[in-house]
Amino acid sequence: MTSGTYRNPVLDADWSDPDVVRVGDDFYLTASSFGRAPGLPLLHSRDLVNWTLVGHALERLEPAAEFDRPRHDCGVWAPSLRYHDERFWIFWGDPDQGIFQVNAPQIRGPWTRPHLLKAGKGLIDPCPLWDEETGEAYLVHAWAKSRSGVKNRLTGHRMRPDGTDLLDEGKVIVDGDRIPGWFTLEGPKLYRHDGWFWILAPAGGVETGWQGAFRSRGFFGPYEERVVLEQKDTDVNGPHQGGWVRTPSGEDWFLHFQQRGAYGRVVHLQPMRWGPDGWPVLGDDGAPVSEHRRPALPPQPPAAPATDDDFPGGRYGRQWQWTANPGDGWATQHSGDGLRLTCVRSADAHDLRKLPHVLTQRLPGTPCTAEVELRLDSDEPGARAGLAVLGDAFGWIGLQRGPDGTVHLVHRFAEAVAEAERDAAHPRLAPGGRARLRIEIGADARCRFSADVGDGDGFRPSGPVFAATPWRWVGALLGLFALAPAGQGHGGAATFSQFRISYS
Repeated sequence: MTSGTYRNPVLDADWSDPDVVRVGDDFYLTASSFGRAPGLPLLHSRDLVNWTLVGHALERLEPAAEFDRPRHDCGVWAPSLRYHDERFWIFWGDPDQGIFQVNAPQIRGPWTRPHLLKAGKGLIDPCPLWDEETGEAYLVHAWAKSRSGVKNRLTGHRMRPDGTDLLDEGKVIVDGDRIPGWFTLEGPKLYRHDGWFWILAPAGGVETGWQGAFRSRGFFGPYEERVVLEQKDTDVNGPHQGGWVRTPSGEDWFLHFQQRGAYGRVVHLQPMRWGPDGWPVLGDDGAPVSEHRRPALPPQPPAAPATDDDFPGGRYGRQWQWTANPGDGWATQHSGDGLRLTCVRSADAHDLRKLPHVLTQRLPGTPCTAEVELRLDSDEPGARAGLAVLGDAFGWIGLQRGPDGTVHLVHRFAEAVAEAERDAAHPRLAPGGRARLRIEIGADARCRFSADVGDGDGFRPSGPVFAATPWRWVGALLGLFALAPAGQGHGGAATFSQFRISYS
């Protein structure tokens, strides 16, 4: 790759269902966050290639009682990000509740509390449009068959310009069942261009589908369609939903995701142009590019969303999310460095998938090594803490306090169908109650665990290779946790420090 080109993916981790907007010289992106909190990540770029995470638009999921426990594939699905009337707007669908929106005067907030725009089951992938020519506002959304029994169609509404209400019952404006060969039409993004209403939307399924374009002179149709991006002879399966953005100089680009198993949905950048017949042409004449000339934008230093963390003052960086709405006292601030996690008492201590107090970040999409220092401070028998790879199956390595007060290094895992974890290796003594934990993540998300317990032997491998797995819609996660068996009183704490990810 030369200095004048970029290579896909530009975001090599699970930034699912991306949407993008430009405001002045700045580009902003958001993505699905499902049941994790905080939700609705906010990324910033000046060149569409280098991105940094600048915050989140949703501190807690609502209603709070529904998300005080992990709901890994639920919550915030496929948001749309827009800028209108000097405000940022994000609309998303919760498949169990309906369509929500939040808005803010600046990308870093303050963001409003979620407003339920349309209640109902299976309402997903909403996208608004404010028509500058007429002053009217519209909304389009798709359907989740798992909740509504309906899919493969897009429904349109007129919307109040202030985004607080819909003005009609809605009408099916694109019925995928009437288009030969099309199925699972979803993820619409709505635009106005060259006198047409445009909908860019994928179909054919997340792993095997294609990107479609629809156009009509009127919002409610009729629409004509065309396939504008498909896998062809590339290794980019899908390619699935995303958003169109135009640079200040008039270049057009399209950001979309590719499903990559345990790595989740990584983000690609495609060149885009308008053909002589007025239709968009994405990638290399409709095929995804792996390497391409950079956008004609001012050069920027290399950047990517943060992964490393020293936890200054006990605070964790923006890259971390809880697996549910956080509870009071799960992490405590203090005067030094290091993340001090309370060993939360739980009846589900045998299954990390059911715990809300796991602090996670995305599994990197390229081979890497994750390391963290752990000190188990709790004196509670059965208290444990560790570093995990969390998905439909999970594995972790860490420390556990025994009934005699000694601390042991333990390594445990559970298959996708298992209801409880079991040992992946024999426990061994950690005499100082400390360990440096390591997970080497190789090709195909195959993970090798090791640890240094300070006994002079350095890092020693532990257990067999573990293949990370995703949930249904969410990629695997790296996680830190501390817990204690169910009981009374305070369960103690554990301290994590010097979290590092190094790339091969």
